[in-house]
Amino acid sequence: MSILEIRNLTHRYDDRYLFSEANLSINNGEHLGIVGLNGAGKTTFINIIAGKLSQDDGEVLKAQNMRWGYLDQHADIDRSLTVMEYLRDAFSYLYIINEKLENLYAKMGEVEDPDELDKLINKSSRFQEELDNSGFYDLDSKIKRVAGGLGIANIGYDSPISRLSGGERAKLMLTKLLLEEVDIMLLDEPTNFLDIEHIDWLIKYLNGYKKTFMVISHDTDFLDGVCKGIINIENGNIKKYSGNYTEFSKQREMNAKQYEESYLRQQAEIKKMKEYIAKNGARAATAGMANSRKKMLDRIEVMQKPTVIYDATFNFPYIPLNSKDFLIIKGLEVGYDKALIPPIDIHMSSQDKLWIRGTNGVGKTTFIKTITRKISALKGTFQYHIATKIALLNQELDFENDNMTAMQYYNEAFPRANVKEQRGELAKVGLIGELAQKPISNMSGGEQVRTKLSVLCNTPSNLLILDEPTNHLDVRAKEALKKALIEYEGAIILVSHEKDFAGEICNKIFDAKSK
Repeated sequence: MSILEIRNLTHRYDDRYLFSEANLSINNGEHLGIVGLNGAGKTTFINIIAGKLSQDDGEVLKAQNMRWGYLDQHADIDRSLTVMEYLRDAFSYLYIINEKLENLYAKMGEVEDPDELDKLINKSSRFQEELDNSGFYDLDSKIKRVAGGLGIANIGYDSPISRLSGGERAKLMLTKLLLEEVDIMLLDEPTNFLDIEHIDWLIKYLNGYKKTFMVISHDTDFLDGVCKGIINIENGNIKKYSGNYTEFSKQREMNAKQYEESYLRQQAEIKKMKEYIAKNGARAATAGMANSRKKMLDRIEVMQKPTVIYDATFNFPYIPLNSKDFLIIKGLEVGYDKALIPPIDIHMSSQDKLWIRGTNGVGKTTFIKTITRKISALKGTFQYHIATKIALLNQELDFENDNMTAMQYYNEAFPRANVKEQRGELAKVGLIGELAQKPISNMSGGEQVRTKLSVLCNTPSNLLILDEPTNHLDVRAKEALKKALIEYEGAIILVSHEKDFAGEICNKIFDAKSK
C-alpha cells in the first residue's frame, strides 16, 4: 500500500533545480536510505516531506491517519526537563489517559445514580484496557531498554537536558523518536553522534522495525545494514532503487552512464535543429521546414545537464619532525566539575596515528579540548615536542560569521592569496564555481566541512587533530580524506565512530571509558 506519493515535485535553490518534476512512491513497511552528493538536496527533500518546507511546485500526498516522526538534529528541545521527563513525553497520550482514569475513579465515589455509575465504569474499563494493552505500567522499563541501547544510561536519567552536549541531545531525540513507534520515521544522519556499539544496536533495532523509515546517511556500512531500498537524488531526479547501498551503487553507475549518453545525444540533436533553423529560417523556400523544426524543438523536454562530480583532493602539508617523544600524556584527567574518564597515559612518536574511540558523551571531545588548551586539565600533564605544529578540525561546525562565503572564510585565513589562488584551493576540496560564493549558512554540512578542510590543507603541520571529520562528508569525499590521512607523514589524533575509516588510518587505539 502506498503511503506517500510525490508527483512532479519541483524545487529551486540558488538558481538551480534540486528537483525538477520528480516523482516517487513509498509503500508501507519500506526501509529506505536517502543518498546523494553534498548539496544535492537530501535534507531539503526530507524537510518537504515533513512539511517543514514548501516545494515550488508539485504534490506531496500522504496517507491519512498515519503518524510521522522526524529526527531533525538542528531542532531545539526543552532544556528545563530531565532526560527521563523528556523520554516519558513520548507516551504523553498514555499519561493523559491515566489522568482521565484517575479522575473517573474519583468521580465514581461521588456518584449515587446507578445508571450514571455504570456509564463511568464502562468508560473507565475502556481506558484501563487501553493502558494495559499499551504496557503503560512497564513504561520506564521500556524506556530504559531503548535508551540503554543508545547509551543514554551513561548520561544519567536524572540529568538536566541543559547540561547535555549537542551530541547527547541528538541521541536523546533519536531515543524519543524510536520510543514513539510512529508509522513513518524520517531520520537525518542518526549515526553522527553514535559510537560503534550503539550503531550496531540501532542496526538491529531498525531491522526489526515493522513500519516505514527513510534515513539520510553517509555511512555506507550502516545503509547496507538497514536498507532494502535506496532513494538517490541526482540530476534533479528522485529515483528509487531496490537493494542495499552496495547493490544501488552498481545500478546507479550503469544508469548514470546511460543518462549521460542520452543527454549528449539530445544536445547534439538540439544543436543540429538550431543550426538548421538559423540557416533556413530566412529563405522563403525553406522557411516552412524551418518553422516546423522550431515547433519540434519547442516541444522537446530538455534533459537536465548531468551532475558534474567534483572529486575532492585533500593534501595536508607536512613539517618534518622525527621524535620518539612527540607527545607524552601522564595521569591526565579531563572534565569540568569532575573527571569524565580515568587518568590518561599516552606516549606518541611523531609518526603515530592514534584512534580515540569510546561511547558518545564519555569525554572524547573534552579530551581534544584539553590537549589543544581550550580548557584546563583537572590533573596530570601533557607535553608536546617543542617543534610541534598542530592543525585542528573540531567536531562542531562553528563559524564566527556564517553569512560569509567559503571564499571570504579562506581569505580571512590566508589574506595574501589572490582570488585565483583562493578559487583554486577551494576547487581542490570540491567547492567549485557558485559553491565558493554560497553563504556558509546555506551550505550543507558536507560543504561546511570541506570549507574548514580547505584551510587545513594549506596549514603546514606535523600533528593533525580531527574530531569526527566524516560526520557530513559524502562517500567520495570520505574516501579522498582517508587516502590523504594515510599518506600524511606526521602524527594524527583521530576521533571517529567509523571503524572502517579509522581502522585503515591508525596504528594505535585509545579506548575512552567512563569512570
